[in-house]
Amino acid sequence: MFRRAAFVVVTLCLCPASVRAQSTELTITATVANVRKGPSTSTAVIGTAPRGTVLKVTREFGRWVKISWPGAQDGVGYVHLSVGTIARGAQPTTEPEGQSARPLPPLATSALPAREEPRVAMPVRLVRVAPPSHIVGLGGRIGGSPIGFGATARAWTRDRLGVQLEVSRSVRTSVVSERVTVMQFAPNVLYSMKDRVTDNVWLRPYVGAGMNLYRSTVGDPTLPPGASVSDNSLGFQTFGGSELTFPSLPRFAVSGDVGYRWAQTPSVGVELGGVTLSISGHWYFR
Repeated sequence: MFRRAAFVVVTLCLCPASVRAQSTELTITATVANVRKGPSTSTAVIGTAPRGTVLKVTREFGRWVKISWPGAQDGVGYVHLSVGTIARGAQPTTEPEGQSARPLPPLATSALPAREEPRVAMPVRLVRVAPPSHIVGLGGRIGGSPIGFGATARAWTRDRLGVQLEVSRSVRTSVVSERVTVMQFAPNVLYSMKDRVTDNVWLRPYVGAGMNLYRSTVGDPTLPPGASVSDNSLGFQTFGGSELTFPSLPRFAVSGDVGYRWAQTPSVGVELGGVTLSISGHWYFR
């Protein structure tokens, strides 16, 4: 038994086998595939790959794969699986160890067949980085001063500027009556700072400022039934926040804002200014 084991060991040492690393590759089957900055259709396109291109996959995220992309600033890109076919455990074409060190026979070089160049996943052409597809969105919000619920619309331009419209309603008790209903209309201007895209989230920080138009209605029990007292007031606000988008919901963004409001106190005795905190969600259809 010992002699047989020793014979097997000596045989393996005298006949080394080539070690081939296994990898995962994505072969593009579509006419052209977009390579994006993050695992979402809402991120920027950093390049394209034509049909037949073989891309080395370094990580998988559901229906997205992370690939090596030398044309990107961080050297990586993301491609959706719908544009190609993935092969796991692919064996790259390499020469067995030691074979390249063997000298060729004299005068036999010209008779060797042409060696096929290995496939290299290099970008064919680079395109200008496109702006995010999150341009126009509708949604709802909660928060403010006073705290209320409402609807919001947000639109962005290619110059990182944006506009936001908020309409909300809140109910509170004042010092002179039992019930005060406050309707608020707030147009704002936004400015988006540099985006941050990772494997799990797309983060877009921003700052904003604008005005607030209030209409406060008081239900005074001393008045006849159905009668009320209304008052209008004007205010201004400034705020900052961030918009978060996840790969699983590329068109939906959640935003959190912290700000401060300066507002005229209406005659009904309701305080409308101060520090505010609000959360909103937008569904981007463009």
